[in-house]
Amino acid sequence: MAIARRFLPSTSLLYSFEASARHQSFTSAAEELNLTQSAVSRHIRALEEHLGAALFTRDRQTVRLTQAGDAYAREIRAALRYISSATLAFRANPGGGTVSLGVLPTLGTQWLAPRLASFMEQHPDITLNLYTHLHAFEFTENTLDASIHFGTAEWPGSEVSYLMPERLVPVCTPELYERFSFRKCEDLLSAPLLHLVSRPDAWERWFVAQNVQPTSLHGPLFDQFSFIVGAALGGAGCALVPRFLVEKEISTGQLLEFVARPVESEDAYYFARPLARSLSGALETFHRWLLQEVAVENGRQTQRRHKFQRYLEVAKG
Repeated sequence: MAIARRFLPSTSLLYSFEASARHQSFTSAAEELNLTQSAVSRHIRALEEHLGAALFTRDRQTVRLTQAGDAYAREIRAALRYISSATLAFRANPGGGTVSLGVLPTLGTQWLAPRLASFMEQHPDITLNLYTHLHAFEFTENTLDASIHFGTAEWPGSEVSYLMPERLVPVCTPELYERFSFRKCEDLLSAPLLHLVSRPDAWERWFVAQNVQPTSLHGPLFDQFSFIVGAALGGAGCALVPRFLVEKEISTGQLLEFVARPVESEDAYYFARPLARSLSGALETFHRWLLQEVAVENGRQTQRRHKFQRYLEVAKG
């Protein structure tokens, strides 16, 4: 859709307005922009004439945003930020493509970020920008090209593809393991259990999967897996987390994985992109690389399941 130029004020007017709205002062805005106070005042007057309505209420030496002006300021600030980000991304990689990806915080830091060096080495012409989010959103509200989310395959207005399941494992420090003498699944009932706010029944489901009646499930609540992992490393309790989030901690012996039947979450990880936006070559390349990394991860999980089955067979016989 063509942009109607008559609705676009000059950027100099918008910069003066955004700074004035943020400071609630023409004088402070002028100091920030290295302009005179009268120049900022003229910019605001010109913008108000362009819009056909007042943006500020003037009261002697003070100015105050009108209700409509406050809403307009938020929109303009976001638009200027998007323009700045797009310019920065272009300058960082003028010869190639750019992918702006939304990702869950812990998945991004613990799983995706450590793998990015491989992608950058294979595709030096593509710049990948990561932005964290905790909940699903509408792509129309931002400039993301795609997102990795945890939940169901339903995301209105998007093409969604399956990435991988989430298998939860209980972990704790070696010191906590010995202090509570963990040997059987039911032994964990006597220990402090770390809970995720968004999945309050996770431990209960895990105990049921182990054929253990879940009673007296006590312990603190956290709103992110990263907090739970940090608390577990500090010895605060047992954590029930996706194994790929604690691969390093398990391999270095900081955390011990309690051997039990793996429990797969009802939801899974999905890759989503807005249908309203055309699929760029850069995004297609990143998606293909992501699926390859997921295939490697799924292969590791399959090997661990086979090892667990062999463990059960040895234990039985």
